[in-house]
Amino acid sequence: ELSQGSTAPPSAEEGGEEEEEEEEGEKEKEREKLPPIPSASTAAAEGLEGGAKNQFSTFNNFITTINQKKEGIGNRNSPTQLVIPNIKTVRDLPPICLDVRQKQRMSVETLPQELKASSPSEPSLPIRTKTVKDFQDDVEKSKASGDWKAVHYFYSTTFDSFLEINATFKKDTSSPFNTVEDSGIDAQFVDVVYDALLNTPQDVQKSVLKGIINGLLQEWTGPRTKDDLRAYCILLQNPQFSNTSTYVIYAHLLRQIAALTEADHHFLVHWSKKISQRRFKQVVDRLLQFISLRLFPAKPEEFPPMVKCSWWIPSATKVLALFNAANSLISPPIISYTDFYNSTLDHIDLMEEYHNWQCYGNSHRFSFCQYPFIISIAAKKVIIQRDSEQQMISIARQSLVDKVSRRQKPDMNMLFLNVKVRRTHLVSDSLDELARKRADLKKKLKVTFVGEAGLDMGGLTKEWFLLLIRQIFHPDYGMFTYHKDSHCHWFSSFKCDNYSEFRLVGALMGLAVYNSITLDIRFPPCCYKKLLSPPIVPCDHNTLVGICDVTLDDLFQIMPELAHGLNELLSYEGNVEEDFYSTFQVFQEEFGVIKSYNLKPNGDKIPVTNQNRKEYVQLYVDFLLNKSIYKQFAAFYYGFHSVCASYALLLLRPEEVEILVCGSPELDMSALQRSTQYEGYQKTDLTIRYFWDVVLGFSLDLQKKLLHFATGSDRVPVGGMADLNFKISKSETSTNWLPVAHTCFNQLCLPPYKNKKELKQKLIIGISNAEGFGLE
Repeated sequence: ELSQGSTAPPSAEEGGEEEEEEEEGEKEKEREKLPPIPSASTAAAEGLEGGAKNQFSTFNNFITTINQKKEGIGNRNSPTQLVIPNIKTVRDLPPICLDVRQKQRMSVETLPQELKASSPSEPSLPIRTKTVKDFQDDVEKSKASGDWKAVHYFYSTTFDSFLEINATFKKDTSSPFNTVEDSGIDAQFVDVVYDALLNTPQDVQKSVLKGIINGLLQEWTGPRTKDDLRAYCILLQNPQFSNTSTYVIYAHLLRQIAALTEADHHFLVHWSKKISQRRFKQVVDRLLQFISLRLFPAKPEEFPPMVKCSWWIPSATKVLALFNAANSLISPPIISYTDFYNSTLDHIDLMEEYHNWQCYGNSHRFSFCQYPFIISIAAKKVIIQRDSEQQMISIARQSLVDKVSRRQKPDMNMLFLNVKVRRTHLVSDSLDELARKRADLKKKLKVTFVGEAGLDMGGLTKEWFLLLIRQIFHPDYGMFTYHKDSHCHWFSSFKCDNYSEFRLVGALMGLAVYNSITLDIRFPPCCYKKLLSPPIVPCDHNTLVGICDVTLDDLFQIMPELAHGLNELLSYEGNVEEDFYSTFQVFQEEFGVIKSYNLKPNGDKIPVTNQNRKEYVQLYVDFLLNKSIYKQFAAFYYGFHSVCASYALLLLRPEEVEILVCGSPELDMSALQRSTQYEGYQKTDLTIRYFWDVVLGFSLDLQKKLLHFATGSDRVPVGGMADLNFKISKSETSTNWLPVAHTCFNQLCLPPYKNKKELKQKLIIGISNAEGFGLE
């Protein structure tokens, strides 16, 4: 049975006959304790005896050796089982990702005062004088002579206990190194030792694992010391844990780390961000591989049964959350947030995970949705789409029931959000339709253009989005300002009487996500951060929405020239007050009239000085990105959430919302080639071969133009090029004609050009002159 209770298994002397004499209640407790290493890893041990290079002898031998060593030194209190915190303790930990429904996030920057209490005193460390150079010399000598005794002694001694690990890898054994700023670990020495480890003989590698088991067998009698945390940090980087034969040991290591206090996690997070990028990425990949192989083992017999190690995946995920927290503390991050995705999760029952999370939140029942950083954007899109489909079906079913209960004839149109618009009054008609049919926004969208005979199979819906977005974002319309330096749109700060059109834009974005339409919109990342502030619409309508912490970096993404000027102000070495003569007041032009705004009460009377310039810059940025456009953005926010109100939004990062709305900017034309469908052509036809030779040789700019020409957007859907359903059709016209595209269906009509040169010339002309129409 898995441990559900005691954290201190009995020692060897307390086993045998004494156990038979225990009371019935004690027997129940005994069943709940962790199994000893041999029983927990029997299947794994069998695999260890195989002939692969990195396979090691059974853990039974390790334990036998450890027991003999224990008996030899007369240590009657050392346990023969791993002393691992029980599963209840792990579950009761402050979660790494707190209840995201309330949008609470663990701050690793600040901790309550009680968590900063004095740490237990560190025991004295053995004196080890070997340097990196000494170790490297020993390794070289061993390779040359074949005698690995010195190296074997080093590894077996170093990893024999947590104290020995610190004695070797601590930069200065006489210093405590008990702050988050410096772990005290000699990172270079750790790297050299681990890089050499996998190239040593098998008995050397066995000795390391034996020593790690020794460390994990230690009986903890109080809080962990900083030396213990240092040892955990070092052991996590061990490359041996990439091998499945070591997973039983690895799992127990992860479990101990996951069960540490929040204060200890705080130290590990800050120390982890100092690890080199290469080593950091290796640890993250190792944890992801561990989770994947436990979910879908290539050889199930390698691991204990899932019922006996259900804590493996939660423990690994919690440790992975520490590294995700460390990664988010640094700008730019150590690795991309996408490096934490585990694509294996795309193949599990995501909706069951989602519903478990909805029902139980961050309670004792584990769900990957508690740790959304590990779920890929493709998997999140599936969750959002299925959640939206369920909402659509539910609303459509209710409409049908209402009709029947009133004894009215059901109409199939009631199952859809039917939008009827005139091309000449596109914005106003769309606004009226969405306002009138607010209760139907979560139904499947169907668009009809008045006076036109057309059945919407998806093409008319896409055209409606394209035309509406193009008109609303036109500079002459005045709703958004286009910034040429950053190539993005931002909300106009001009005051007006009605902000309903901003609500329309928000609703359009929501409808696009729900109906899997990629929009050609250029908002800065800050916009999506504001859109998730908060991710769930508050019940109290007086609560501010769309307000988030903004920095000078956010302003750089919209108005780089202004941001550069403010940065110059911050770094100015002269007298700011005398040289700039500025106050906490800013000016904006609105319809030809200059208006002034105070950044703080009586701001026009407060000069900007060297002492308060940081406050001035922060207030100015907050004014531009939050306060001056509050009403516009609030309408936009409510419009988006009127369609996309879902707990699934809590799983998303701002960058992921942008990808869902606008698609990904990363093009893979080879993937597009593999997924393209043909009509009238075969993929082996000469014209098609010419086409792909030309396209794969295009510059990125021309490839984007081709994609925009054929699909209406130069960005790729979340699911990749395959989700475009791109089709090349044979055009039975003269080869003097240019290619034609049907953007509503992602279809390119290509005449059978006779040679590659002619095809390239006509294609470039076509995709470079695709804006506007010849007929009104």
